[in-house]
Amino acid sequence: MEKTEIKVIARIYTDFSDKFGVPRQSGLIPELQGKIVFEPEFRNADAVRGLDGYSHLWLIWQFSKAVREGWSPTVRPPRLGGNERMGVFATRSPFRPNAMGLSSVRLKKVDLDPQLGPVLYVSGVDMMDGTPIFDIKPYLAYADSHPEAVGGWSDVAERKALQVCCSEALQEKVPSHQKKALWAVLAADPRPRYQNDPQRVYGMTFAAQNIKFRVENDTLYVLEVEPV
Repeated sequence: MEKTEIKVIARIYTDFSDKFGVPRQSGLIPELQGKIVFEPEFRNADAVRGLDGYSHLWLIWQFSKAVREGWSPTVRPPRLGGNERMGVFATRSPFRPNAMGLSSVRLKKVDLDPQLGPVLYVSGVDMMDGTPIFDIKPYLAYADSHPEAVGGWSDVAERKALQVCCSEALQEKVPSHQKKALWAVLAADPRPRYQNDPQRVYGMTFAAQNIKFRVENDTLYVLEVEPV
């Protein structure tokens, strides 16, 4: 198979140190913030000239924790319960021939750091901390937006938002500037879609906090909040 070299141009830094809890798509949780820092070779302010005039960006990146040898023509999307197979190119599964992801994020600001060069602050992220980025392109509403688009098999019923129940004592353990984003992540139901055991305790890491919770009916109960 023909191969080509792709350079990592930047990395994005987020509050997710592991995969569990990361939103299934970009833009679903606007409160989630990210900081994009370019690799030394690309820390040139001229490379982002004019970028601050755009509201949204496309990020092309690598599922760095899903890179593997070989590939399968079909995958089991969690959205279908993990039991039904679909063609890999009809999904956004991380298990693909080149393990590449595509995200549309909102550009909050472009900052010029004396040491790091241009730094991009974005929101609506769906990537782990340190995820390598291959390319950044401006989102063009006149060409990239298709309101009439059909979602195929993915147009199935979403789990509705959960009510998050957390004691005041546990809430106080979460830094105030991170509460809104964390509550939004929990309300979006970070569990795999094929798991629905009300007694099961789940754990996720967010912003250096280990969050344990369980879900019963439409309510998520936060059980523990401890520093990692």
